Amino acid sequence: MAEFEYDLLVLNGLVVTHDETGEFDIAVKGSKIAKVVPRGSLGEVKSKKTIDAKGGVVMPGGVDAHVHLDEPALFGKGESADNYETGTRSAICGGTTTLITFAPQRKTEPSLLAALEATHARARDNCYSDYSFHLICSNAGPLAISEFSALRQAGISSLKIYMTYEALQLADSEILDVLFEARKQKIVTMIHAENGAIIDWTIKKLEEKNLFAPKYHVTSHPPVAEIEATYRAISLSSFIDVPILIVHVSSPSAAKHISDAQKKGLPVYAETCPQYLFLTRKDLDKPGFEGAKCVCSPPPREGEQDHEVIWRGLENGTFTVLSSDHCPFLYDNSEIGKKSVISAEYPNGHFKYIPNGCPGVETRMALALSANRLKLQKFVEVTSTNAAKLYGLYPRKGALIPGESDADMTIWYAEKEMQEFELKNEMLHHNVDYTPYEGRTLKQWPRYTVLRGEVVWARDDGGLVGKKGFGEFLKRDVSSLAGSVSQEGWDVERF
Repeated sequence: MAEFEYDLLVLNGLVVTHDETGEFDIAVKGSKIAKVVPRGSLGEVKSKKTIDAKGGVVMPGGVDAHVHLDEPALFGKGESADNYETGTRSAICGGTTTLITFAPQRKTEPSLLAALEATHARARDNCYSDYSFHLICSNAGPLAISEFSALRQAGISSLKIYMTYEALQLADSEILDVLFEARKQKIVTMIHAENGAIIDWTIKKLEEKNLFAPKYHVTSHPPVAEIEATYRAISLSSFIDVPILIVHVSSPSAAKHISDAQKKGLPVYAETCPQYLFLTRKDLDKPGFEGAKCVCSPPPREGEQDHEVIWRGLENGTFTVLSSDHCPFLYDNSEIGKKSVISAEYPNGHFKYIPNGCPGVETRMALALSANRLKLQKFVEVTSTNAAKLYGLYPRKGALIPGESDADMTIWYAEKEMQEFELKNEMLHHNVDYTPYEGRTLKQWPRYTVLRGEVVWARDDGGLVGKKGFGEFLKRDVSSLAGSVSQEGWDVERF
């Protein structure tokens, strides 16, 4: 019996990467891309498995670099509805093959390495997708700062800090300490940019008027809180001359600060999320407690005019990545879910205490592609390639380069093959009892998801066919996007 030359062939697709589109066939050997050649030129080679893409679009697997899974309760009553099994399962069913989740350090914990090991223990042998971690640094004391070099040795090249939330917030001096050491160790710092003092003050004013409904969550996070903090984050990072990424940007004015910094040549990157393209403040203003389903921070903004600015930011490069910020809580749960804030005193809950976040890891790519707004190469760039580059995974992830890239692919339907459908939560594979996008009409969904050469999702032939534990931890290198402007050491005498 003749030996198989390849393990997988993907034929008859329109192959789209961030820098090329063409009618190519793809051959996979082991876990790697072996060949990408003009359609029909592979001849009669033998392969263990063949996928006929039928004219559909073949892309690098999605990379979602902002996902919260199985996190301990950091504040309030909410606990993650998705663990590493259910969250990564949901990801591959939506075309995402790589997740970067968070390893959270509590304020009371001095060590980042301990937080990393605890998160490894939760993820190990449980994942359907490949994965890595960002460290959340909420205690920027001497021990944590001294561990940055060890994080790099452990394959971690990014961390996240907060400018709001008492349980996580760092003072400006602590932010400078983090950025200073991050520059030395070539670590990308993600920043949740909202002014905590403005939010706390606004909450107090709402409470004085007995305004507690979910819709007041939007009011309590006014745009100025995001706009000011974004400008301050850019100012602090430019002082240290270090790359940052502003996460989940919702405000057009904050996006303008980011764009202005980029035009000056500063290494300022930005992320936005589907909730800022598809939801508005009206989604939080529903009868009773229903609006709690869409409580996230920053909140969705005004409407189509704001959405248009965010779409344009994706098109013109202001936003480097489109992530999900999947932060899942059960809705109909009075112990650890959204309804845990309902009581006799607050029959419609209190917006201040509603577990903060929305599910979206499975719907991120289909929502954005179905909107038919981004050119296909730009879609690949913001949903896969740029995240891989920014967080030290390129070209292993986010590309289809023979001999270098893992054989991770998302294969979409040809237009004539796909039927429009109405999104229902029951179709999804997360462990959440709702989706904020219920009832939306979608024009696309992944036909196949391939991870390291293995088909893990086949919508028309078994659905979820991947196995728990197949996902691997990814050690990451430094970002391949532009870093510090100066290659010299930081010198206080320059100022």
